[in-house]
Amino acid sequence: MVNVIINGKEIKVKKGSSILDAAQKAGENVPTLCYLKDMFPSGACRMCVVEVEGKKGLIPSCAYPAEEGMTVITNSPRVSNARRTIIELLLASHPFDCLTCSSNRACELQKLASDYSITKVPFQGETRHHYKDFSSPSIVREPDKCILCGRCVRVCEEIQDVSAIDFTNRGFNTMVLPPFGMDLNETMCVNCGQCVIACPTGALHEVSALEKVISVLQEGKKYMIAQVAPAIRVSLGEFYGLKPGENVTGKVAAVLRKIGFKSVFDTDFSADLTIMEEGHEFVERVKNGGPFPLFTSCCPAWVKYAEHNFHDILPNISSCKSPQQMMGSLVKTYFADSKGIDPEDIYVVSVMPCTAKKFEAERPEHALKGTRAVDAVLTTREFAKLINIFGINFKETGEEEFDPSLGLTSGSGDIFAASGGVAESALRTAYNLVTGRDLLEIEFTELRGYDGIKEATLEIGGLKLNLAVANRLSNARKIVEMVKSGEKHYHFVEIMACPGGCVGGGGQIFGYDPERIEERIGAVYKVEKQRNVRLSYKSPSINAIYSGYLGKPGSEKAHKLLHTSYIQR
Repeated sequence: MVNVIINGKEIKVKKGSSILDAAQKAGENVPTLCYLKDMFPSGACRMCVVEVEGKKGLIPSCAYPAEEGMTVITNSPRVSNARRTIIELLLASHPFDCLTCSSNRACELQKLASDYSITKVPFQGETRHHYKDFSSPSIVREPDKCILCGRCVRVCEEIQDVSAIDFTNRGFNTMVLPPFGMDLNETMCVNCGQCVIACPTGALHEVSALEKVISVLQEGKKYMIAQVAPAIRVSLGEFYGLKPGENVTGKVAAVLRKIGFKSVFDTDFSADLTIMEEGHEFVERVKNGGPFPLFTSCCPAWVKYAEHNFHDILPNISSCKSPQQMMGSLVKTYFADSKGIDPEDIYVVSVMPCTAKKFEAERPEHALKGTRAVDAVLTTREFAKLINIFGINFKETGEEEFDPSLGLTSGSGDIFAASGGVAESALRTAYNLVTGRDLLEIEFTELRGYDGIKEATLEIGGLKLNLAVANRLSNARKIVEMVKSGEKHYHFVEIMACPGGCVGGGGQIFGYDPERIEERIGAVYKVEKQRNVRLSYKSPSINAIYSGYLGKPGSEKAHKLLHTSYIQR
């Protein structure tokens, strides 16, 4: 520990902590733009400068270690003037379209300008006018709004191991671009949206489906159906001032009906269905001796990452569609048949914590006789905007249930939202399929949490199975390389692209915040534990759809509707 004085307060911090860490511990508000918690500091933006006794210049607090006996002032006139000048310089070359910007009221630069009472920009000079990139099905790039903080570059490279964008050129001409000036859809971008979460100014944002969805709602010609991912229930409330992790399941169902959706389904149901199919697939591999490991397929960003980087492991990826696509398939077959509705007259909208789901919904491999299974995907952010557009007071809205026809869900579907949840759910079912018994201890706590790589072992029918979970694609690469080198021998591997799993998806509230994600993870398991049914194979709805429509897990009909294929990119 070292002793530091921050604005007259004496505090102790761990040796190696930054001055910014010390200031935050002391309760002092030091603004940042380029800083990302738990990542190596870049010190690029200089917003966090402070005065340190004995030092002539101002010090970037995020990139300078706290030292024994150091005296720091975070709010002197000199510091305040420096920060104001930085904000003014950034605004001098920034577009003034705040009212129509996707990050309006969530923009960190906008907030800083307000906090520091910037009412005019004294600097005038050349502004940037660059090509807006609308090529991606998931992410829009608006380079004019980029402030070169580098946060998107760092998460894309360090967290996701994709490196689809980087700095190019020098001086005033410096930009963040894909390599060789390509459009984003021409790169190895996996559409995960972590760059969008990290961007402070709206230079990166999702491709919005709001106008399309509102237009179809207002036309009134389609049978409107919504499905809601499990991660939404523990994150949507944050847009309305609720604590991270607060469960708003009932309110979500209620507001969707107020908006005009005729049927509202819980994607937990198709998550249970995924478990049944994936569990069956895993058991078949156990019986036939492989190929191992079986990699999960629920995360579209991971699937695309593998299609780009690991062609030789594509046969190891489960052929199961994601819960989103399974639900879409069943809505336009099973549900349409039961209601006597032409599938062409049904419009399926998914509410997802994920930008990659937009890309997934467009994949031709998921089409049903040339028709999309999912017509539109809204991120959590877009859903919050839709609620506001329809003038609904979310906090005051009562609670309702999801429609039961697709259907009543289990706790195993709930935990799909968190890293480790898919593996845990699949193993609960696989154990039953092999042994005919229930696991006595169904909680695999060693697979839970925010850690990048987690491992466990489970004995099923005399066979000792090695399991692994990776969240963040940089960890996915580590696992794949360990498997290919023979260093590790896994039987089942779950991979989620985003930190913490879907609860940390690229469609969630803006801001890279590990603590917020961990709150959501804890809430997911709390919801699961309160379920009357915690095992997918014990869900009455799941048993009913197999007995009345699909036959059994792995059947010809199940394969036709619920399974897919992959391509080498």
